[in-house]
Amino acid sequence: MDFTDLFSHSQGIVHFSPGRNFILSAVKDRLVVRRSDKEGVFQTWAVDCSPSATTALLAKATAKPAPSDGWITHAAWSHDSEYILAVVAKRGVVNVYSMRDDKWTARIEAGAEGLVRAEWAPDSRNIICFSEWGLRVTIWSLSSGTGTYIQFPKHPDRGYAFRKDGRYFILAERHKSKDMMGVYDCPSGYKLMRHFALPTVSLASIALSPTGNNVAIWESAAEFKLVIMNLVGQHLATYVPPDNPLLGIRQVAWHPTGTYLLYILSSLEWKLVATLNLTAKLPSGTTIWREPPNWLANTHNHGFLPFNRTAVTTSAPVVISVSKASTIAPTASVANVSTAPKSGVVSLEFSASGSLLLVTWEQCPNFAFIYNFPGPDEPCNPRLRSVIQCDKPVLYARVSNAPTVKGTTVALCTGTGALYIWNDDRDLSEGGERGELAECVSVPGERRFSCKDIRWSPDGRGLILMDKDLFCAAFEVEGTDDEQETW
Repeated sequence: MDFTDLFSHSQGIVHFSPGRNFILSAVKDRLVVRRSDKEGVFQTWAVDCSPSATTALLAKATAKPAPSDGWITHAAWSHDSEYILAVVAKRGVVNVYSMRDDKWTARIEAGAEGLVRAEWAPDSRNIICFSEWGLRVTIWSLSSGTGTYIQFPKHPDRGYAFRKDGRYFILAERHKSKDMMGVYDCPSGYKLMRHFALPTVSLASIALSPTGNNVAIWESAAEFKLVIMNLVGQHLATYVPPDNPLLGIRQVAWHPTGTYLLYILSSLEWKLVATLNLTAKLPSGTTIWREPPNWLANTHNHGFLPFNRTAVTTSAPVVISVSKASTIAPTASVANVSTAPKSGVVSLEFSASGSLLLVTWEQCPNFAFIYNFPGPDEPCNPRLRSVIQCDKPVLYARVSNAPTVKGTTVALCTGTGALYIWNDDRDLSEGGERGELAECVSVPGERRFSCKDIRWSPDGRGLILMDKDLFCAAFEVEGTDDEQETW
């Protein structure tokens, strides 16, 4: 595995371009673009952080602004990699820059409604701006300079979705104290196509199916309720577990084919078909990968070692440490909540083919679980395949969702100076035997680096590794035509 040097960033703003050719980062009020295949800077911009006219007027009546108010709070590539937007939310401005013409710029200034977030639309020529207090969404066109307004979005970060083909914009809204959903036609200037009420009290988030036909909506943490609607507004199903758990839904994930929805429901009848239960005793046939003890110190932070592998059999069972799940209902007492045992699923991720499912649980933070997931035509009986055990709690576990890369790769980080990689299709011997393998990879560098977040490149051949204010990129080493590409 090849690593770049360590570079600075702020606000966690580091992103691969959609084609993986460039890496975008932000340092305070400056944008930096680097080529991913070379050392050095490709382009930089000093962002115009002067406040909008309305923000400047309102600021006169408030305390002196902090210097960090002029820092970039969000930056993103357009889907065609031709443009970059930089948001300075506290100043109410969005600046847009061109990769083809470094002198071309555009600027969006928010009014009294304020600005909390801005995102690219799939066509790369419209920018979606969310105001403060859920007042409105404004779609600004780079081509015409005009805006389209939609009132009362429910959530600026998790209450909207675009269909995969970019045709429809689905937005959760709140009108007259009721949850609503709007479906807007993007090519027609975000014309309203459907607007319907939702059978929820206060929705927490939505998830559009990969097919783009159905949308999952779930209630806030106070209630465990999952609702399935189609884009016409037809109510397809509502799922509430019969045991009526005290805690609500944390995360929902669609199978890549749209056949299943985790908390696993079948899309044919929207009935429960499987449940994943965490048990201390691992089932026979599972492979457990354990991080070698003290390997970073023993290799002076320059190691590249395989995990210790153990096969679970009936005659050699393996028991892992699982903390007792919380059964305490949410209360208004902060003290009670902070001392309650943590429980539940932290993350759910499918592989690109949907054949593997990655799960992490709060009851056992040092472990990541990989399940074999059946296809649409097979009985829905997910089976635990592998368990990855790290010495420290797993902060992030990510699946490479690029179907062009051979095999499925999982990357993990634990806040140490190391990256952990699992792949299900590796060369295990010179005889051509292939199978799964887990490895520990130390991050080289003269400065101290703790990997606290990881992000895959769109093609699945690179990773961004992030510390609080430093980052680097890692890429697989490409061999000859007769050799497998290895990390």
